[in-house]
Amino acid sequence: MKYSASSVWENKDRYDIVVVGAGHAGCEAALASARLGFRTLLFTINIESIAMMPCNPNIGGSSKGHLVREVDALGGEMGKVIDRAFIQSKMLNQSKGPAVHSLRAQADKADYGRKMRGVLQNQENLEIRQMEVTDILAENGKVTGVKTYSGAIYHCSAVVLCTGTYLCSRCIYGDVSTQTGPNGLQAANYLTDSLKSLGIRMYRFKTGTPARIDKNSIDFSKMEVQKGDEFVVPFSFTTKIEDVQIEQVSCWLTYTNEKTHEIIRNNLDRSPLFSGAIEGTGPRYCPSIEDKVVKFSDKNRHQVFIEPEGLDTNEMYVGGMSSSLPEDVQYAMYRSVPGLENARIVRNAYAIEYDCIDARQLKSTLEFKNVEGLFSGGQFNGSSGYEEAAAQGLIAGINAARKLQGKEGIVIDRSQAYIGVLIDDLVTKENHEPYRMMTSRAEYRLLLRQDNADLRLTKLGYEIGLIDEERYQKLLIKEKQIQEEIERVEHTNIGTSEEVQMLLDIYKSTPLVSGIKLSELIRRPELNYQCLAPIDPKRKSLPYDVAEQVNINIKYEGYIKRQQRQVEQFKKLEDKRIPEDIDYDEVHSLRIEAKQKLKEMKPSSIGQASRIAGVSPADVSVLLVYLQGK
Repeated sequence: MKYSASSVWENKDRYDIVVVGAGHAGCEAALASARLGFRTLLFTINIESIAMMPCNPNIGGSSKGHLVREVDALGGEMGKVIDRAFIQSKMLNQSKGPAVHSLRAQADKADYGRKMRGVLQNQENLEIRQMEVTDILAENGKVTGVKTYSGAIYHCSAVVLCTGTYLCSRCIYGDVSTQTGPNGLQAANYLTDSLKSLGIRMYRFKTGTPARIDKNSIDFSKMEVQKGDEFVVPFSFTTKIEDVQIEQVSCWLTYTNEKTHEIIRNNLDRSPLFSGAIEGTGPRYCPSIEDKVVKFSDKNRHQVFIEPEGLDTNEMYVGGMSSSLPEDVQYAMYRSVPGLENARIVRNAYAIEYDCIDARQLKSTLEFKNVEGLFSGGQFNGSSGYEEAAAQGLIAGINAARKLQGKEGIVIDRSQAYIGVLIDDLVTKENHEPYRMMTSRAEYRLLLRQDNADLRLTKLGYEIGLIDEERYQKLLIKEKQIQEEIERVEHTNIGTSEEVQMLLDIYKSTPLVSGIKLSELIRRPELNYQCLAPIDPKRKSLPYDVAEQVNINIKYEGYIKRQQRQVEQFKKLEDKRIPEDIDYDEVHSLRIEAKQKLKEMKPSSIGQASRIAGVSPADVSVLLVYLQGK
């Protein structure tokens, strides 16, 4: 859709970096660039929608909780804000090992947006402007500014695109189709053409959201209550644990049934998802209820989570039942679920289509390969989820700032963080559906736990300039405390006293026949560092997070060391850089397909080249031999 303002004028205010879009990616990008000293202008179609949560009312979850804590460890904001705006918190997967433990917090949506907006408005070097950006301006393949719907031109040296699901977006349910963004907000209908004129390839993706139900119309007696954890762990490493021990609200669990499924099956011909009215590709790992009923026909029920959207609203989110079915079918479908027999819909469920990019056009720094100074983050990159968006926005904002500093961009690799896995997957793999982060995607997940994100990344955040001296010194103290306590535990002998044997009996642990190191007791599956405190009289009082690290590092020492050796091998390939000006036609014995893929993707290292589809291990060996001979 072409657009040309009736008059064009030049805004004389000079900005260093322009961020387009104020969702979770845009917020982190704008804060990062401003905090690094660059005058930043953040554009949003509607100021009231800053940090909006148009779908689920929670932050974190399996693998996503890892991303939030990594964003926080690098100096981002999401973790701090959710710690101030949550209404329920849970550590997921606690029955499993620490590698997959993940925090998830139910958010008060309105409060989360207000608090993030307050942070943005009070950030030095950052201005917010409500206006639609229609054009990216570039000369000789380099960004020079942006143009808005009003015809204003804003000059800058770098642009970060964080448009989310707003580009040419269309909301659909039944035969109702509206050219609008999420929650009925204005769509951004003109920027796509500008991007295409710059040679950027676009995809059409889809996602969806369930209905919101009036709390007063729900019979909770027919549902299972889902309470939060008694002891709440904060997302941010800067939040005091005592500050998050609040009174929490409950969520509720119910299930679909055969009646629900019959209603859906009888109306599939009216679903735009199955009729062909929806063109975009939807997320495999967050399917609509129609998809679930069709693809998992052997299941006679599916979980439905009823979650509050905030403390000052009666709207309840119907998790697990996103849909694009017609309004009358939605009423019948939801009212077939136990507890929802008299449900009153506040907002209809809908699917949303939107334009996004093929992220393989990006460098690992999230800068476009063919447009210097143009960066990109969030769902615009073909990902899904608030947390994935925030992580990308943070890295894009950091690297836009570093571009202007004349410094090399930050690239976090797969062995350092889930953020590294996320970005590497996006820029090297062909994704024909919205990408979702999962713990199974991380090869080194025992090292990339959510509990040690600060130990992995806060030094990097300090070097970048987003972590202040006080926080950095606290990290050094924490590291010292952990190391000293591990050494003490490794050298502490425990005898066979009656007190020891009684404690072991309580935990059904084999009694001792001779003395043993305290560390060996910790390694027993049924025991841990915390529960052995009564027989460890010389133990100092340590913070919760320090004790947690001592326990994990001792209990999983063998597995951790094995994975560290794997990382060493991985690093050898990642450290072998590929020159930007390499001519792959000169690399004899490379297959034609491999040459084509390598020319297209322009990998920065041998390791990255090895993860490109169409490049075989034999091709990698040929390339490695070629580079060694240069």
